[in-house]
Amino acid sequence: MLAGLCLAITLPFLLAALLTGGAPVAATERARAGFVGSATCAGCHAAETAAWRESDHARAMAAATPATVLGDFSGVTVADGRHTATFLRDGDRFVIRTDGPGGTVADFAVSETFGADPLQQYLVLFSDGRRQALPWAWDSRPQAEGGQRWYHLMAQEPLRAGDPLHWTGRDQTWNFMCASCHSTGLQRGYDMARDRYDTSWTEISVGCESCHGPGAAHVAWAQSGTRADVAHRGLSVMLRDASGGAWRFVADDPRGIARWDGPPRQATATQVETCAPCHARARPIVTDPLPGARFLDTHAPMLLAPGGYHADGQIQGEVFEWGSFAQSRMQRAGVVCADCHDPHSGRLRAEGNAVCAQCHLPARFEVAAHHRHAPGSAGAQCVSCHMPAVTYMGVDRRRDHAFSIPRPEVSAAIDAPDTCTSCHAGQTQAWAAAQLASWHGPPRGGLHPALAIHAGRTGASGADQALSRLALDRAQPAILRATALSLLPSPPTRAVGEAVGGTLLDPEPLVRAASLRALEGLPPQNRLHAARLLADEVRLVRIEAARALASVPVNALPEAARPAFARAWDELLASERVAAERPEAHVNIAALLARRGDQAGAEAAYRAALARDAAFLPALVNQAAFEEARGRPEAAEALLRRAVAAHPIAAEPLYALALLQVRRGRIGDATNTLAATAALAPDQPRYAYALALALHRQGRVDEALAVLARHPRHRESVIAAATFERDRGRLAEAERHARAALAMDPHDREAAALLAEIARRVPR
Repeated sequence: MLAGLCLAITLPFLLAALLTGGAPVAATERARAGFVGSATCAGCHAAETAAWRESDHARAMAAATPATVLGDFSGVTVADGRHTATFLRDGDRFVIRTDGPGGTVADFAVSETFGADPLQQYLVLFSDGRRQALPWAWDSRPQAEGGQRWYHLMAQEPLRAGDPLHWTGRDQTWNFMCASCHSTGLQRGYDMARDRYDTSWTEISVGCESCHGPGAAHVAWAQSGTRADVAHRGLSVMLRDASGGAWRFVADDPRGIARWDGPPRQATATQVETCAPCHARARPIVTDPLPGARFLDTHAPMLLAPGGYHADGQIQGEVFEWGSFAQSRMQRAGVVCADCHDPHSGRLRAEGNAVCAQCHLPARFEVAAHHRHAPGSAGAQCVSCHMPAVTYMGVDRRRDHAFSIPRPEVSAAIDAPDTCTSCHAGQTQAWAAAQLASWHGPPRGGLHPALAIHAGRTGASGADQALSRLALDRAQPAILRATALSLLPSPPTRAVGEAVGGTLLDPEPLVRAASLRALEGLPPQNRLHAARLLADEVRLVRIEAARALASVPVNALPEAARPAFARAWDELLASERVAAERPEAHVNIAALLARRGDQAGAEAAYRAALARDAAFLPALVNQAAFEEARGRPEAAEALLRRAVAAHPIAAEPLYALALLQVRRGRIGDATNTLAATAALAPDQPRYAYALALALHRQGRVDEALAVLARHPRHRESVIAAATFERDRGRLAEAERHARAALAMDPHDREAAALLAEIARRVPR
């Protein structure tokens, strides 16, 4: 509330000064036990250091100096119609004038550069220790390629201060979103009580110890006169493959694909899992993990979720490389990142098709009989067909690492792009499929997994069975099988039960973890099976076992499992507290504590969530359900009305309010609220369906039927229409609706029974 005109004028500028001036808590270089720095490594590893200095890793972050800043800070002003910024130079200081906290335009000093090629971003240090990534990026590509310009990373978004995506919002906070993968030996240093950061690093960019782990023991080994027989030469992460094996071609092998010749590659898992934390979309489940830990002991990776991946596993959102590579035949064959990329420079080990020719015989693959394009053309490049690219952040073109075989007919079935018609833009996917079939014969391998994933995403008939088959197929990659488990429908069917039961003890930990999550959709007695996994060797599996058992009383657990549950439960809560600066972490904790019957703890967690964002929708809606469950409907309604006011164009809080009004017996109020909900989201049939039920309950049958008619392909709406017409004696109309429902799914027993009942009553 403003105290007067003078205060109204000066407050925004005072706020900006407080946030950009004063004595900020600088995230600085600070020693961390065992770390020695890349300069120490350079003394013995000159060639590797020289290659690394030219890499993106070495330029991942740097102090903002005339030597590191690439952008034009000569006073130029850039506007894109929604956003405006001016880029200024003050001696060796670089300043961006743009809208900051509260929407006030102010000058913000750049503290660090972030990245270098093909774009460079800039960070601003605030007085609470946060570093925020500015939305204006410098396109560092050559001018001939369209570069050497400023551009806004989200030009189409009218972002305002207070939005989590605004550059001052939590989704642009370097300390949480970016820091661990752009600096070495990072300690985030978040203080939950003070809501501040004291973040430090041992090295500002991605140095040697980001991959090899703390180097002190290795230096001691190297400096010892005897070069003692120390495991891995003192390195905590041994990345070199010392087995003596190699990829070799087998004479007269018609496949023309090299095979690993030698002992099992000891470095295989280590190499991929060392890269994975920073090359995967994943949620950290421990604080400040060190290199060398098992990936699923430190992170929960994103599965093939909509928005991140198309149903066939193609990259869609900014998901980096691991999720794609985990789907590939290469990964299952034992290929590792360093087989294709020099680990120090980051560059490919060879140019063009030569990098693939290391394992794919050119005489078999680099010929027109295989690629069907003119030799030397873009279409003859392996990556053109097997590594489709997507451009992120405006200019950053990245390739899919699943190395998949083009299947345009599958892409057409799931409404996804395909690499063929991405180049042959004037042709259809059916044309592309016919061309491939004429060259290589019909596709092999049975039902494509994408069809099951798509069925699960869309709720198609038979999705449970298709997903179950995929989840149980151990020939498929773990990430595909885990995704299938994550999509199993509720309420559970027999196929769902078979999928969960058959994967709970799967050899793949990612599958076991997904199976445990799927247990939550099964009856409570089935969840007790999770007790067998409370002491699993993999942390992600243990915490998912604890999550599955959250609502099971301790005395219902086998006595021998209770200590393991206590330990796994502590790990679960700790994994959520890793993101303690974010409101969703506290909402998750509140839900877990509520399931354990800890009402005071849950209430405190909801308060913590709303302290970080007073309008955080999941916190408001979930706390409302919590308050209603403990007999406080008035408090629940107050929270939902607060949510509706804060999110006037969101349907979810209105819908929750309407259901609460129904439960409180206020059907008239609920009907009005549901009408508003359905108007906000006319494409969502469940809102219209709920409105129709409310209208019908008041005897307004014609109005109810008119609402149901908005969604003629929504099964529940069609069944309801048949039932309403039957109940008022309009049997011909009822029969028509029942037949329509059965036509959607000929195996729908409820629809079949309803049709049979109506048909018996229709005069013939």
